[in-house]
Amino acid sequence: LHLNFLEIRPVTAANGIKRLGIAIVAVTALGVAALAGASLLIPAENVREAVAGEIRAAMGLDPILRGQVSVSLFPSGTVTFNDVSLGGPDGAPALTAERIVARLRFFPLFAGRFEIADISLERPTISVSIDASGRSNWTAHVEALARSLRPEPGGRGPAFSEIRISDGTIVIRDDARNLVETLSRVDLALAWPSISRSFGTTGRLFWHGEPVDIALTLGDFAAALSGERSGLKVRLTGAPVNFAFDGSLSARPTLRMEGVVTADAPSLRKAMAWTGHTQPPGGGFGRFAINANATVANATVALNNVNVELDGNVAEGVLSFAIDGRQTLQGTLATENLDLTSYVSAVRVLTANDRDWNRLPIALQGLHGTDLDIRLSAAKVNVNTVKLGRTAVAASLRNGQFTVTVGESQAFNGIIQGFFTVADLQGGADIKAQLQFTGVDLEQCLGEMFGIRRLEGTGNIGFAVEASGASVFALARTLNGTANVTGRKGAVIGVSVETMLRGIERLPLGGGGNFRSGRTAFDSLAISMKIAHGRATVEDVRLESPALRLAMAGSASIPDRDIDLKGTARLFGAGGFDLPIVVQGPWDNPLMSGDPESLISRSGAAAPLIDSLRNRSTREAVRSAIDRLTGRPPADVTPAAEPAAGGR
Repeated sequence: LHLNFLEIRPVTAANGIKRLGIAIVAVTALGVAALAGASLLIPAENVREAVAGEIRAAMGLDPILRGQVSVSLFPSGTVTFNDVSLGGPDGAPALTAERIVARLRFFPLFAGRFEIADISLERPTISVSIDASGRSNWTAHVEALARSLRPEPGGRGPAFSEIRISDGTIVIRDDARNLVETLSRVDLALAWPSISRSFGTTGRLFWHGEPVDIALTLGDFAAALSGERSGLKVRLTGAPVNFAFDGSLSARPTLRMEGVVTADAPSLRKAMAWTGHTQPPGGGFGRFAINANATVANATVALNNVNVELDGNVAEGVLSFAIDGRQTLQGTLATENLDLTSYVSAVRVLTANDRDWNRLPIALQGLHGTDLDIRLSAAKVNVNTVKLGRTAVAASLRNGQFTVTVGESQAFNGIIQGFFTVADLQGGADIKAQLQFTGVDLEQCLGEMFGIRRLEGTGNIGFAVEASGASVFALARTLNGTANVTGRKGAVIGVSVETMLRGIERLPLGGGGNFRSGRTAFDSLAISMKIAHGRATVEDVRLESPALRLAMAGSASIPDRDIDLKGTARLFGAGGFDLPIVVQGPWDNPLMSGDPESLISRSGAAAPLIDSLRNRSTREAVRSAIDRLTGRPPADVTPAAEPAAGGR
């Protein structure tokens, strides 16, 4: 009996499971049949009104349903509204959609209730307009939505939990800033707060032709819509730039956001072009990253504890960005090492052979669009091959005029102070510079700054100049101002005035020997000049040493890069004398020589020749002999007769 009992139980259980399965299938079949029949029996108008009422109750919005409505309860419950819009305060629709598809919950249909599970907006156009006073066309809709999310006690909250936007377009118009932006191919999934208080959206959209993945979360959606404080997280990921914000949001009494912001871009230059900003001139503006505590109030973004990286330069400090009318960036930054090489690498003052000024047009269009006021301090600064020590500068950009003020910079073993300005003019540039180099190494300073490596010693350099033109060559032709150089305990490289004078003292017509390979030492040096329309009038050049004294004056052509100086060199000591000299040629390799007439007059061997030329008869005899040797006919000293009237 025991064995028979054990054998019967499995058979009985199997029969029970089979009967239960048959019952479930039968109930399901009846339900499906009921739904299929209901889809034919329930009037579409009833479903339309029920679903539209559900949308109004859940969102507080009153959409305008102009097109046809189709209802399908089998195999799934969906209601499709065609040609839907949401009105605006001025009559212009705030939202239009080709279709809105509402998917209904399955089980409530058995009880005859139409509850929305989710909504899909197909090819919608969402228009956001902000007038000059800052009021949006969505203000009334947002207020209605906020009321719907806070139902009366005992009422029912939102029934559905998701809204999807498929292939949408968002158009943003800001009258105060004359701004119009279009976001296209918008595909978003909005997690509606039907159960929790939070709201989230994820998806992708296209802006200026680039895809951007977006993720946004509001900790308390109802509070955010009412202007109260709510947590906010934003993530934007795209090829041009990545952006993240983690903090809070409130709109009472005014818009305010607080939190941590991070952003990075492979190329800041490309990111600026993508966002519609004018790219800055020159080079640089590549890899960019920033991390800061941000506070957004009204139209100002304040960044504290900033850590910013640009082209390998890392700085810390504070920044603020205002967008009230004009875009203005202000701040104070400090860095250990600052490399500016990439920003000036594209600027070529000279041509490829380093002999002539560059004649290519100057492009400064990037100086417009954004105002700038930055104070920067650095322990070390590199500009190409120029290495500066501790430096404090202020850079400002306003209305197309870029100004750099050097408070103090340790450079060339001395100090630099002053300013320079570059302004964008129609078809060219306008420059002004006033700089003072105090106690600098003259060879290093003049070599790195101007390419002149012929002066050793310690001294001061000062200049105040201005010019305007479409190219560097044009700037050189219009240069005006003053310049001066003073030096002490140094030497002029590539010329030995003392050697030349001593050679002339021994042999006046011998040319002074090879004096161009030496150096002329000095105890003091002073050069002063005035510049007008690209031509420098060298008012005074004075060089003094225990062995000689040199005083010169003349002119220099800045466009042609050559000099023409004349003066007197005095050699001290036994047999000392004065000699007029000239310096001519390109300013990077001029030729110095004694005055020819003075050399001849000093030559004893040339004295008989000079005396003979002073005698008329002797002069005529010499000339006759020269004519016979050269085969030229003798010169006719008789005055030529005047041609007769009408003759040729």
